[in-house]
Amino acid sequence: MSNRTTEMNNVIDLSKVKLTDIIDLEFLQKFQDDFATGIGLASVTVDLDGNPVTKPSKYTRFCMDYTHSTDIGDKRCAESHRRGGEEAARTGKPYVYECHAGLIDFAAPIMLEGKQIGTILGGQVLTDSPEFEKYEKIAKEIGVDSDAYMEAVKEVKTLSKERIEAAANVLWIVANNITKTWYDQHKLGGMAGILNEGITQISATMEQMAASATEVNHNQALLNKEIQNVNTLTEQINEVIDFIKEIADETRLLGLNAAIEAAKAGEAGLGFGVVAQEIRKLSSDSKQTVNKIKEFTLNIKKSVSKTVEMANSTTDATQQQAAAIQEVSAGLEEMNSLSEELDSLATKA
Repeated sequence: MSNRTTEMNNVIDLSKVKLTDIIDLEFLQKFQDDFATGIGLASVTVDLDGNPVTKPSKYTRFCMDYTHSTDIGDKRCAESHRRGGEEAARTGKPYVYECHAGLIDFAAPIMLEGKQIGTILGGQVLTDSPEFEKYEKIAKEIGVDSDAYMEAVKEVKTLSKERIEAAANVLWIVANNITKTWYDQHKLGGMAGILNEGITQISATMEQMAASATEVNHNQALLNKEIQNVNTLTEQINEVIDFIKEIADETRLLGLNAAIEAAKAGEAGLGFGVVAQEIRKLSSDSKQTVNKIKEFTLNIKKSVSKTVEMANSTTDATQQQAAAIQEVSAGLEEMNSLSEELDSLATKA
């Protein structure tokens, strides 16, 4: 897994996300209240530990004034909610059940990437007319006045199971869409941050490459200048060689004349004839050496010409590279601007 992939997975640490970090409680409270009023279902939203994060909406007098009024009744309600919440978490969907006091409740899990972070508890309705004997028994078990308890249960609204399930599904869909939207927004913001960081790093690298290309281009220009100097020196050497060749030719003629004069002098000119012969030999050797030197300088000149040609090609390549880097840098600047807009949109959403 690459470092970028790891960073992407760590954009949001789901183990630290709380329900209150995700949902706008003011919005949720209003939605919950309006929904409870419109449908006739009580509801409350709790966190993963069962602590309420909203105020109860449309709780019945049967539950608030009686069932929760005693320690036994309150503990039974907590246990009933716990079991309902666990079943909802297990399935990942709303779970409709009968509570310990005989009312129909539901638990709608609030999930984030497969992890439960809270639950919407609701219901406090009936699907059929109450059986008073049943509630008289429950009243005695939890320690409340049975007559008042049965009067309170008469006020409980009766709904079909289908309507209860539909209502639970609506709350579940809305709450989970809120969490998904929050998660997508924050993940988008995190991705924009990583993208921005990557673009910044690439831009810095491109600037270094551009600076390097400029330096290479400058050094290449200096090299071309030095090569031109070598070329000039080669021309000067050729001039000197031509001068030496002229001297060798004149020396050869001088030796030839000396040999003629020595021959005319007879025996008296024998020694001078030997010197003249040596002069002619020296002239011949000098001429051969000059030709070799000239051949060497010609090869140097060819090599210099090839080097200049290659240098010019390198210069063109570095100039094209610098131009390409500038284009890429401009594109990165535009991408950086877009990533900032992306981050801004994710923050505002």
